[in-house]
Amino acid sequence: MSSSSHAAGSRPIAQRSAQATPLAQSSSPRAVAAWLLICCALVLAMIVVGGVTRLTDSGLSIVEWQPIVGTLPPIGDAAWLEVFEKYRQTPEGMLVNHAMSLEEFKGIFWWEYFHRLLGRLIGVVFFVPLVWFALTRRVGAGLALRLGAIFVLGGLQGAMGWYMVKSGLVDNPHVSQFRLTAHLAIAFLILGAMFWVALGLLFPQRPGAASPALRGARRLSWWVTGAVTWMVLTGGLVAGIRAGKAYNTFPLMDGHWVPPEIMMIEPWWRNFFYNMATVQFDHRLGAWALAVLVPWLWLRVRRAGATGRPMASAHLLLGLIVLQVSLGITTLLHAVPIGLGATHQGVAAVVFIAALAANHALRAGAARA
Repeated sequence: MSSSSHAAGSRPIAQRSAQATPLAQSSSPRAVAAWLLICCALVLAMIVVGGVTRLTDSGLSIVEWQPIVGTLPPIGDAAWLEVFEKYRQTPEGMLVNHAMSLEEFKGIFWWEYFHRLLGRLIGVVFFVPLVWFALTRRVGAGLALRLGAIFVLGGLQGAMGWYMVKSGLVDNPHVSQFRLTAHLAIAFLILGAMFWVALGLLFPQRPGAASPALRGARRLSWWVTGAVTWMVLTGGLVAGIRAGKAYNTFPLMDGHWVPPEIMMIEPWWRNFFYNMATVQFDHRLGAWALAVLVPWLWLRVRRAGATGRPMASAHLLLGLIVLQVSLGITTLLHAVPIGLGATHQGVAAVVFIAALAANHALRAGAARA
């Protein structure tokens, strides 16, 4: 049999293999993947804007949740005064910004308004093409189920955002650090889910087994993803209790590797959520872990003789973690200025998807491709 006839005979097998993969159930995999990557870019922008909204203390400027009516901003002086008066009745308006002028209020209002408007835009950009892809049968049942679950997560994220805001409208001028962390975590979950599905469409897994060295590297890559997730969750708590405003030295925390205040709150477990020293220390531990794990992963992938996507993803992850750790240290030393803080949060999201890209590239079939 000639090589050309052999290739022709093997093509249906490869096609059947791709069709057997749930994420490959699409007649237009590249179009669906491109749409998902556009949605990922919008969610990434949302994470950055959310960081600016938090750092500028703008999140409590809109005291009502109006998914439809709230799409339009206040129009005219009377409408602005009405919105401003509602804000002045909140704990933040009475206790923190009691001397704020209307023009100053507009400055924080627009950040929160844009944050919510971007959330609505993401919902439309995700939902409308999803319906079109489903009606034109460009996605199979398995893929449609996954995409539908992501859409439900988006709705949950909107509800969680309002639930977070409500915690700062009752008797405390600050939102709950638990709700803020949950809000951030769901954003990363949505981002990761869309990115993973897109990767599955662009690079369907092929049958076969990777070498033991690459299998070990893949296990290590999931530890890296776990450490990045730890950094995201502890970063949410750091932001929630403003722990970045304290211990603005590095590598020591005000002269100590382990600050003596780390377990000063009773009962002991509350330190992990309410104690600035403990929360920041936990976040730093994640940074130190990634500073060790990512170079180790890069070395293992390189020693395994990997090329193509596995090696490229290891290079990318190594470069990003150097950037992110440097950003984190600089942000801390300057007591979290708005620009650095928002950039640090945005790069965290990029590191997260880079870790997922490494996980995907090191799969057995993908590593052999």
